[in-house]
Amino acid sequence: MAKEIIEALVDGGKASAGPPLGSSLGPMKVNVGEVISEINKKTSAFSGMKVPIKVIVDPETKKFEIEVGTPPVSQLIKKELGLEKGSGKPNIEKVGNVAMEQIIKVAKMKQDSMLVKDLKNATKSVAGSCNSLGLVIEGLESHELNQKIDAGDYDDLIKQEKTEVNEEKKQMLKLQFEEVKKKLEAELKAMEELEKEAFGVKEEEVKEEKVEEVKEGEEKKEGEEKKEEKGKGKEKVEEKGKGKEKVEEKGKGKEKVEEKGKGKEKVEEKGKGKE
Repeated sequence: MAKEIIEALVDGGKASAGPPLGSSLGPMKVNVGEVISEINKKTSAFSGMKVPIKVIVDPETKKFEIEVGTPPVSQLIKKELGLEKGSGKPNIEKVGNVAMEQIIKVAKMKQDSMLVKDLKNATKSVAGSCNSLGLVIEGLESHELNQKIDAGDYDDLIKQEKTEVNEEKKQMLKLQFEEVKKKLEAELKAMEELEKEAFGVKEEEVKEEKVEEVKEGEEKKEGEEKKEEKGKGKEKVEEKGKGKEKVEEKGKGKEKVEEKGKGKEKVEEKGKGKE
């Protein structure tokens, strides 16, 4: 016979035998109190959060198993810090400083759904998720923290599975976070100065290029004007030459007229001699 499944959303560590769980479990003839107790045990780490669960029941043996779903790591971390959202610019704007105890707490919640062999590796995976949210862990970037985890600096804390942060450490985390923000602000200011300087150099280069372009344009225009004037001078010389030719032709025409006149005179003289 197929197993029956009941799905519900419960308050972490505070499930009750009332609806909807009680009314759904009753007809299955299982020990409701035992089921509720097991649910609360498995969801105790999610205190203050709604947790999706599955109760899988064998109708014949009345045996049951509990599957607990978990929100994404990012949501769990935000819940721990009381954040509504992460940073829009996680690399340059940090919004919080997480305690290692909080990382261990979230790692314990998600360990069953992670492809990791132990809690130590689960903490490294959770720490890696802090980057995209714009969070540091005890004043460190996730890759720096993971180096310390690998070196064994947090072995005792992880073995103890400590998940609570005392007031003294909370104050230390605040001071660390202030130092981190100051460091980032100084780095950002230095970057902006470099960008301004680079932009200033580029702007000067652009101005020089424009001056050079204007100069080249003026020289080109001047050259064209000189070429044009030279061409006009040549045309004037040619016109002058043509004018001279016309004068010469006119002179030749006059000579022809004079010769013609002399020829006429000769004819007249010849006529007089005949008389």
